[in-house]
Amino acid sequence: MLEGWFLWLMLFWIVTMVVLLSIGGFFMFRKFLKRLPKEDGKSELDWQDYYIEQTRHMWKQEEKDLLDELVSPVPELFRDIAKAKIAGKIGELALKENARSINKDLIVRGYIMATPKRDHKFLLKRLKEKNIDHSPYQALFK
Repeated sequence: MLEGWFLWLMLFWIVTMVVLLSIGGFFMFRKFLKRLPKEDGKSELDWQDYYIEQTRHMWKQEEKDLLDELVSPVPELFRDIAKAKIAGKIGELALKENARSINKDLIVRGYIMATPKRDHKFLLKRLKEKNIDHSPYQALFK
């Protein structure tokens, strides 16, 4: 029979494992849901990849650097995923507007539309640091 400190160690270990597996399962399930095809036969991630591929030739190095700088507050572990999501939204906007190239305006609007509201304060801080006027985008922040 288990007694004393060993019992508490086992209970702590069981609770810790259940919590960690639940957290991992949650993120795996979210990724699974994004891979499910929608009514048009493509998933969210398929569309994201499509927009990135269709607009790859529109990106200049200056715009890539700006996107890298805007995404820099994101933790490194999630930065590539966030960058791809934002680039997909920027590509979608560029294709809808028949843009010839990606510009600052598309990058800022795409970033705002692709990120949750809680991340907008980081974007505002970065825009102020880069001396980019954010007043034309106030409607998107709400």
